[in-house]
Amino acid sequence: QVQLVESGGGSVQAGGSLRLSCAASGSTFSIKDMGWYRQAPGKQRELVALINPGGTTNYADSVKGRFTISREDAKNTVYLQMSSLKPEDTAVYYCKQFGRLDYWGQGIQVTVSS
Repeated sequence: QVQLVESGGGSVQAGGSLRLSCAASGSTFSIKDMGWYRQAPGKQRELVALINPGGTTNYADSVKGRFTISREDAKNTVYLQMSSLKPEDTAVYYCKQFGRLDYWGQGIQVTVSS
């Protein structure tokens, strides 16, 4: 059974930084595409960033240049470094593992105040 556990969320003022972590267990992490998504109140869940096993990344336009996704296969962990945070980044952030079956973490709150 795959489990994804996010950590590192919290509250920060605009312009600040946070680093989210997602620890995976129960899968061959190193060969999986991983992603971060977010869902703000009243809005649909949206893609934030993706990383493949080779380290190739993709970002939503709204976070390009501010967020960085990375992975540490030895620790079965994917990270999302968020900088220059804006109030509109406020959302619940979810980690996702892609595969024949997709798995989601439980989500973690990020709140950015102006």
